[in-house]
Amino acid sequence: MSRQSSRPRPASGGPLWPRTGPATGRPRVLPAVPARLGRRGLAIGIDIGGTKVAAGVIDVHGQVLAELVRPTPATDPRQVEDVIVDLVHEFAASYRIWSVGIGAAGWMDQSGSTVLFSPHLAWRNEPLRENLEYKLRRRVMVVNDADAAGWAEWRFGAGRGQSRLVCITLGTGIGGALIADGRLERGRHGVAGEFGHQIVVPQGHRCECGNRGCWEQYASGNALGREGRELARANSPVAQDLLRAAGGDPDAITGALVTRMAAEGDATCIELLDDVGHWLGLGLANLAAALDPGQFVIGGGLSGAGDLLLLPAQRSFRRHLTGRGFRPAAPISMARLGARAGMVGAADLARINARTGTRGTRPAGP
Repeated sequence: MSRQSSRPRPASGGPLWPRTGPATGRPRVLPAVPARLGRRGLAIGIDIGGTKVAAGVIDVHGQVLAELVRPTPATDPRQVEDVIVDLVHEFAASYRIWSVGIGAAGWMDQSGSTVLFSPHLAWRNEPLRENLEYKLRRRVMVVNDADAAGWAEWRFGAGRGQSRLVCITLGTGIGGALIADGRLERGRHGVAGEFGHQIVVPQGHRCECGNRGCWEQYASGNALGREGRELARANSPVAQDLLRAAGGDPDAITGALVTRMAAEGDATCIELLDDVGHWLGLGLANLAAALDPGQFVIGGGLSGAGDLLLLPAQRSFRRHLTGRGFRPAAPISMARLGARAGMVGAADLARINARTGTRGTRPAGP
C-alpha cells in the first residue's frame, strides 16, 4: 500500500497540524508535546497485537476520527517501534495531537515503562516507553493492551460506570483487565490481569508462555483455529466443507474462518465455537470465584461470533459457578467497541495521565 493511499483521512472540520515533512520519504521528528495539555486535545491510540498494529486519532468522547492498520513485525522490537513512529508521523501531518498512548500485548512493570515479557512478540525486558519517547521527542504512555481495551469499555462501552468490571479480550490469546472504582488494577508488580494464563487443564496443550494447559489454549481465536485444523487433518467427514473453504489446506484454517462459517450456518463450525464457549464460561467462573465482579465484558476479535460464543459461555458459566443458586451471578456481555477498543482506551488513558501529570498504569477516573 502506498503512503498516499494509506494517509489517514481527517474528519470534516477536524483540527489540522501543518505537515512536518514532504509527502514522500520519512517525515522529520515531531516537536515536543506542549506543556499545556487541554482536556479537549486529540490523542493517538495505538494497539499492538500479535498480528497487527491498529492506530487511531481519538477525541475526548472516544470517537475515532481516523485510523490505520499495519502488520506487526513480531520478531523484531526495533521494527515494531519504527511502525509506531511512522503511524504517529502520519497522523500528526493532519491533526494537532496532544498525547500518545500505546497498548502493548505483554506484561508491563508497575511504572509502565518496560514490557517485561510478551508470549506472542519479541519483547523481553524491553524499555518500550523510553525508546519511543526518544524517537518521538514527546511523552508516551504504555499500558497492557487488554487494560486499554477494558478501560475503553468502562469509559465508553458495555461496562460504562460499573464499579467492578472484568474485561476479557479473545484474540491470538486471552487478555484481561480489572477496573475497580475507576482504577485499573495491575497488582503489586504490574502484571495482574493475565487471566489467559490460569491453568485449566494440567499437562494440557503447551502455551507460548512456557506452561501447559493455560486457559488461552482452549478459549481463544488461536484455539478455535487449532481445533479446526486438527479436525481437517484427521480427514473427518464433518470437516470437509471447512477444508474446502480453506482451499484444501488444513494449515489455512484460522479462527476467523471457523467463525465466518459458523455464522453462515456450518454445523461443524458451530460445534467448534460451542466448545470454545464452554471453556470460556469455565474460566469466567474461576474468575468470579476469585474476584466477584459486577460484570464481565467479552471483547477481542473472537467476540465477533456473537451469540454463537456468548450463549454456550453463559451456560458453562452458570454450570461451573461456585455457590450457584446461592449467590448473585455477574452478567456476561459482549463488548461494544469491537476491534477499536484497544486504541480508544490507550488514547484515553494517555490523555488523562497527561492532564494529571502521572506516568503509572493506575490512573484515577476521569
